[in-house]
Amino acid sequence: MSYKIVVDSCCEIPEELKRDDRIESVPLGIQVGDYHIMDDEHFDQAEFLRRVAECPKCPKSSCPSPERFLQAYRSDVERVYVVTLSSHLSGSYNSAVLGKNLYLEKYGEKQIHVIDSESACGGETQIALKLMELEEKGLSFEQIVSRIESFRSSVHTYFVLDNLETLRKNGRLSSVKALVASTLNIKPVMAGDKGIIVQRGQGIGIKKALAKMAEMAVRELSGQGKRTLIVSHCNAPERAEQVKRMILDKQSFARVYITDTTGIGSMYANDGGVVVTT
Repeated sequence: MSYKIVVDSCCEIPEELKRDDRIESVPLGIQVGDYHIMDDEHFDQAEFLRRVAECPKCPKSSCPSPERFLQAYRSDVERVYVVTLSSHLSGSYNSAVLGKNLYLEKYGEKQIHVIDSESACGGETQIALKLMELEEKGLSFEQIVSRIESFRSSVHTYFVLDNLETLRKNGRLSSVKALVASTLNIKPVMAGDKGIIVQRGQGIGIKKALAKMAEMAVRELSGQGKRTLIVSHCNAPERAEQVKRMILDKQSFARVYITDTTGIGSMYANDGGVVVTT
C-alpha cells in the first residue's frame, strides 16, 4: 500500500470501503448536555437524536487534536492525503495541518497533503473517492495534489433541514432565517459556497424544498460529465430515495450512494435532514 487517505468523522465512508486499510477516520467528539461521545463506529444515531430532542442545550462538537492526526499519519505509506470538514464549520482542518507540522518535525519528510473540503458529509466523501481514482491512475503526488484542489472547487453541496437550530445556535446561520423558517414553515434550500453556508432558495414545506434542491443540483451540474451522486440523510431514508429518484430522472451518474449521516453530520442536519453532493 503506497498511500493512505485520512478523513475526519464527518466523512461518510461507503460500506464497501469501511474495512479498506487505505482509509482511516479520525473521530470528532460530540456533547449533548452531560452526554459525551466520540463520533466513531460505536455512534448510535437513534440514541443521539433522542438525547438532542430531550436536552434544552444545543449539541456541540470538538475537533480531533493535532496529536490524533499525527498518529494517523504514522504508517509505512509514502503518501498521505487528509480530507477535513470545511474550516468554516470546524477546527478539524487546522488540527490536521498542525498534526502534519508536528509529524514533519518529529519524524522527518513525508508527502502529506491536507485538504479543506469546503464542505461536509458527502462532500468529504466525494474528495476521498476522487483521491482513490487519481491514485489508481498512477499519477504523481504533485499531480494528484493539483487535480484534487481543482476537483474540490467543482463539488456542489446542497441541503434541506427540518430544523436549523443547531446551525443557528452554533453561529453558522443568521437568526432571521431560522426564525422565518420555523414560523412560516418555509424550508430554505441551503448550499455551500467555498465552505460558507448560503441560502439558495426556499419552499413552503419539506416536499417542495426537496424538489427545488433536486432541480438545482441537476441544473448546476449540466455539462460536467459523469460524476458521483451522494444523497446523505439523518434518519430519513424515504426522503433520500425520493431526492435520488428526482435527480436520476434528469441526470445520469457514474456512481450513486445513499448514506446515513455520521455523528457530526447528524448533529448539524438534525432529524430528517437531507444533503446532496455532486
